[in-house]
Amino acid sequence: MHDETTVEAFTQQAETFASSAIAHASETLDGLVRLADPRAGERWLDVACGPGIVCRALAPHVAEVHGIDLTPEMVRVARRETAAAGLDNATFGVGDATALELPDARLDGAVARFAIHHIPLPGRLFDELARVVRPGGRVVVADHLLDDDAGAAAWSQEIERLRDPSHWACLTLERLHALAAGAGLRLDREIVFAVALDFDDWLARGGADPHARGLVERALARPPATGQCFRVGERDGRCVLELRMWMARLRR
Repeated sequence: MHDETTVEAFTQQAETFASSAIAHASETLDGLVRLADPRAGERWLDVACGPGIVCRALAPHVAEVHGIDLTPEMVRVARRETAAAGLDNATFGVGDATALELPDARLDGAVARFAIHHIPLPGRLFDELARVVRPGGRVVVADHLLDDDAGAAAWSQEIERLRDPSHWACLTLERLHALAAGAGLRLDREIVFAVALDFDDWLARGGADPHARGLVERALARPPATGQCFRVGERDGRCVLELRMWMARLRR
């Protein structure tokens, strides 16, 4: 059932996410590529690849990169944009990040960006990424974090689900570390940093209907004092959403 919700939501978001500022921001894209440290001759995988933005960033550095996404419309946009960019070593297909139709230990690296919070039982994602990457290979994951404080965490997740029904749950840093270790992955390097999004753009891209928007605004009127990972405020005369991002390179 949640897969169907995710496909429906991202079918609507395919074009808007492809052009969104957060998807192309240097800290969430160029920073990820630097952390991945891709090399000539390598084979990489990008799961929940969306419109192929990460694949196109990796492609000039590797022999080949393959992106999969559960949403056919995302795959269509990824193929279109990659063809327009003249890249012939990036390919795409429809697939499930938690049940990859790939053999064990065949890839040099795998990436999952902005995917974890959409997946029930996200340990399945870490297990699959660890399975398909060769010993010594890299797994690079990035997502926004959940507050350790229970009240702040509940507040932010209520807002996230109202804004986008495909949202399942963000995770704390401790939980992410535990899932990686449970999949047999060793933390090599991690970065935690803040990103600021235009709030109105973020809300609109989630497809929130007018009723949901009213509930979001009601929740925002009573923010918890302890929240650090999800905050709404003013910057340069505009309303912004500030998230705490986690980006990690893990070793198989």
